[in-house]
Amino acid sequence: MLERRKILVVLKGYPRLSETFIAQELLGLEKAGFDLTLISMRRPTDKKRHPVHDEIKARVVYLPEYLHDEPLRVLKGLFSGFGRPGFAVLLKRFLMDLPRDMSRNRFRRLGQALVLAREWPDNGQWLHAHFIHTPASVTEYASILTGVPWTVSAHAKDIWTSPDWELSVKLDSARWAVTCTRTGYEHMRKLSSRPDSVHLSYHGLDLARFAPFEGLRSKRDGTDPADPVFLLSVGRAVEKKGYDVLLRALALLPKSLHWRLEHIGGGEELAKLKALASELGLAGKITWKGALAQEDVLDHYRRADLFALACRIAANGDRDGLPNVLVEASSQRLVCISSEVSGVPELLTNGEDGFTVPPEDPRALAGALETAIRDPALRSRLGDAAERRVRERFDYQSSIKQLARLFEDEWQKP
Repeated sequence: MLERRKILVVLKGYPRLSETFIAQELLGLEKAGFDLTLISMRRPTDKKRHPVHDEIKARVVYLPEYLHDEPLRVLKGLFSGFGRPGFAVLLKRFLMDLPRDMSRNRFRRLGQALVLAREWPDNGQWLHAHFIHTPASVTEYASILTGVPWTVSAHAKDIWTSPDWELSVKLDSARWAVTCTRTGYEHMRKLSSRPDSVHLSYHGLDLARFAPFEGLRSKRDGTDPADPVFLLSVGRAVEKKGYDVLLRALALLPKSLHWRLEHIGGGEELAKLKALASELGLAGKITWKGALAQEDVLDHYRRADLFALACRIAANGDRDGLPNVLVEASSQRLVCISSEVSGVPELLTNGEDGFTVPPEDPRALAGALETAIRDPALRSRLGDAAERRVRERFDYQSSIKQLARLFEDEWQKP
């Protein structure tokens, strides 16, 4: 059997509640026999932890988040770098990048790479970055300095907010890259001189954590003010999630239709969204629950009647890939309404296993919401179809097997 190498996995922050799909992948690789050390560019800020984080055995090493916070580590990294054969190549590359990104962040990534190369935890033999923006910059710089090969998993924001020149350079430098939606995959293949080194790999879901829901769905149809239809949304209150669009759509629903919405998640736009809900006369129908543990989120999926997420492309190009919450909700036979953005249509087919509407269209979203609210039988049929699709095509074990094969195929090369 091929000997598996120690992989240093570079992450922007760890652990993070909003990136449990990454933690799930790390745990899957560990269970498949891979030896990991996690390199985090930032210390955790979330007050809660996901259960999967407690199962991951890999050691975590934190780089200096800001270079001035740990100047001694940075200076030691710099002096150590001077003596390395790769330093001249790294300096040339950095000076090529700098005029196109004249920012403090660019210097920070260089400093973090120098620290990583000097300290080189656990005799790492491979580098892998999660996200192709800043984590990949640190990873690539460390690879240039040490000569250790690197690979990358790209996701959503990191692809669409990175300039094409930077994506092209990184894709040509990495041994291979994977991403989780066909739109991201096609975009990166166009930018790479080696398109065959770019691979599509859906995150999928750990179906052992999301066992089938055997209970009965309610037959609420919005006609009983004492028992309103339970709408649910899970996601950070940020621009790309489109919560303002969802609120405006809810405001367009007939006053005779009875519903309530619960939102789970934090985010910097919560105060603004609460103000908008009040302005639209919806405040009494919405409960803002903040971040919750996974078992509580699962309970909400099972009690809700309908899941809504109005994904959009933000002004800076940021967007979701395929939101994991849509996969999670679908696994519980909870019918979803979302937008035709990025990877959402790769999970949901309108009228077959969910509802999709154009982004930035409150009226179309309101129409889909009204249809779903009024028709519990339709919700049941689409929810059943959504669960079948998830369990047939979005099992994360398939992604783990694909990643394992990519690593091992690369390691067999001379």
